[in-house]
Amino acid sequence: MDNIISGSPLNPRVLEVVPTDDYKLILTFANGEQRVFDAKPLLAYPAFEPLASRAFSMSVKVAWGTATWPQDIDCCPDTLYMDSVPVGAVA
Repeated sequence: MDNIISGSPLNPRVLEVVPTDDYKLILTFANGEQRVFDAKPLLAYPAFEPLASRAFSMSVKVAWGTATWPQDIDCCPDTLYMDSVPVGAVA
């Protein structure tokens, strides 16, 4: 996959995702970083309403370099990277 668009490098893509019970995703990115993304704010958007079900939210998988759920729900990998924090920084 080409990692440059219009001369700007893309953020790393997701290689692995582990969901937690509190709507957080532990993500491993292609650059080796592990980061935590809080998916709770997504619940405010109609497209992400199915995530309110814990069973549904736990069904997250990696596809096309990002976190995906059934029903064609996904989150931009750039958002996942930029809005997440390194694993050690989570309080």
